[in-house]
Amino acid sequence: MFFVVDHPCVRAKLSLLRDEATDSKHFREYVGEITCFIAYEALKNLETEEIPVKTPLCETTGCRIRNDVAIVPILRAGIGMLDGILKLVPDATVGFVGLERDHVTAEPKEYYCKLPAAGPDSLAVVVDPMLATGGSLAATVDVLKRNGFSRIVVITILAAPEGRDRMEQLHPDVKVYTGSLDAGLNEHKYILPGLGDAGDRIFGTL
Repeated sequence: MFFVVDHPCVRAKLSLLRDEATDSKHFREYVGEITCFIAYEALKNLETEEIPVKTPLCETTGCRIRNDVAIVPILRAGIGMLDGILKLVPDATVGFVGLERDHVTAEPKEYYCKLPAAGPDSLAVVVDPMLATGGSLAATVDVLKRNGFSRIVVITILAAPEGRDRMEQLHPDVKVYTGSLDAGLNEHKYILPGLGDAGDRIFGTL
């Protein structure tokens, strides 16, 4: 249930994203472009239904997406991926989940949740640039399942083996798509070689 989108354009843009000299403006652009590439693969199994289409020359049959797609960025870094995926599914609804580390348990704790209603054909697409330990992602999937979403896919830009393993253990039914499986985590739980703190680099904060 774990897929690396190994595409030359993704690898090239990831190299630009990793570069510490890349400024926030270009970092945001690369995040959006990489998100589009990965989402293209992650959403290939969306269901469609036929609709009539009238071209300038004749009538024909086209299609539209049948699923209700809900994009769910994990605050705050996931917001940087939102525009990239909305280019592919502009009619999607958007929800948000905010998590912070509990200082006592060191586990993710929900501080914000605003989701669209889940329907029988709904697909929730969770977006977050980094899958490091997997704690925040697993907790977000827990929130979505409690709110009625049974079909969930995840799009990340980078992943560590530790996060992959945690997701496969806790949510083996959820497909995860990423641009790269990196070497692992350092002592501070940052992905190596990684790209630093994605949220700080997206928003230009320290």
